[in-house]
Amino acid sequence: MTSSATDDTVQVTTPRRPRRAPLLLGPAFVAAIAYVDPGNVAANLTAGARYGYLLLWVLVAANAMAVLVQYQSAKLGLVTGDSLPGVLGQRMRRTPRLAFWMQAEVVAAATDIAEVVGGAIALNLLFGVPLPLGGLIVGVVSLLLLATQNRYGQRRFEHVIIALLAVITVGFLAGLFVSPPDARGVLSGLVPRFDGTDSVLLAASMLGATVMPHAIYVHSALARDRHGRPTGASLREILRSTRWDVGIALAVAGAVNIGLLLLAASGLRGVPGTDSIPGAYDAIADALGMGIAVAFAIGLLASGLASTSVGAYAGATIMEGLIHKRIPLLVRRVVTLIPAIILLAVGADATWTLVLSQVVLSFGIPFAVIPLVALTRNRTVMGTHRNGPWLHATLLLVVTLVVALNVTLLVLLLLG
Repeated sequence: MTSSATDDTVQVTTPRRPRRAPLLLGPAFVAAIAYVDPGNVAANLTAGARYGYLLLWVLVAANAMAVLVQYQSAKLGLVTGDSLPGVLGQRMRRTPRLAFWMQAEVVAAATDIAEVVGGAIALNLLFGVPLPLGGLIVGVVSLLLLATQNRYGQRRFEHVIIALLAVITVGFLAGLFVSPPDARGVLSGLVPRFDGTDSVLLAASMLGATVMPHAIYVHSALARDRHGRPTGASLREILRSTRWDVGIALAVAGAVNIGLLLLAASGLRGVPGTDSIPGAYDAIADALGMGIAVAFAIGLLASGLASTSVGAYAGATIMEGLIHKRIPLLVRRVVTLIPAIILLAVGADATWTLVLSQVVLSFGIPFAVIPLVALTRNRTVMGTHRNGPWLHATLLLVVTLVVALNVTLLVLLLLG
């Protein structure tokens, strides 16, 4: 798989004529799917149902961080002609490289669990499909989506993913037109604060669901696979377009995440069972009508299908970059499906499984962000496109906040 980026594509070094900016958009929309996966749905609905608008500030801050970080990943891929895992794989010794690969694969596995479980829940809500069978169906359909990329190229794959993103957006935000949020509550939710250990756990889950490690790894590969390694005026044009690509894509993803929390805070708080996705679906049907509930479930299904495809793309990028291995896509898909199917088969609480998977992702964020910040400041790697001191300081602040939240979470969990 592109990792299916073909060698010919990766090695392009001749300047290209700048193209119209809209034609350069797309890679960030694929990466943005990771920001609206079923783990986000569970974390944001749970936060809104339990705490109302309290944790809205977490989503706003996390989305701002995500814009900064995702652009840095795309820029690294464009300037170096390699993915973030690929650059790290060239610079690390064998033992630390293997250790780094293992933690990245754990993060990818947690991601896949969230995506498959979420899609299975959606099929169960819409059609009554048993959860294990639903998980298997999601895995098979994700293979078909990936086959689009392999057979027709990345541009066609981007079109499919963007279409699914549109379905997700409509499905998840439709309820806000029926139950609009309280303006005073929204303003109060922008003030940073917590309410006990559980709210910190949810905040870490929301952060892990918003600033996604595998999206950081894969965005560099997506930009490289689409544009190769441009130089000169072509590179400057593509970098400008990439800023728009990232800004627009993550604005859409951020609106979806914030909308989910606002929907739960305005219409589901205090309703029994609404801290689970099936409970929220039932409550939405009772409060807002079956049409809105079906739209929500369709959005959830589109989220699971699209995000698990992007997750497989990310997994292949991580493996190829760090250990220089490729395995058949069918084998990878089967292996990564196993943990999710087992959890569904043994009856693990699906929604809480999604939330905990996002906590795992939260702990994986520093391993992706810290090397990215260091590399994009490195003159040897980035040349004249390395980050200036103010941007570097801002990125260091982002890393510090992420690490501080995770350390706080760990301490509270140990003490509680």
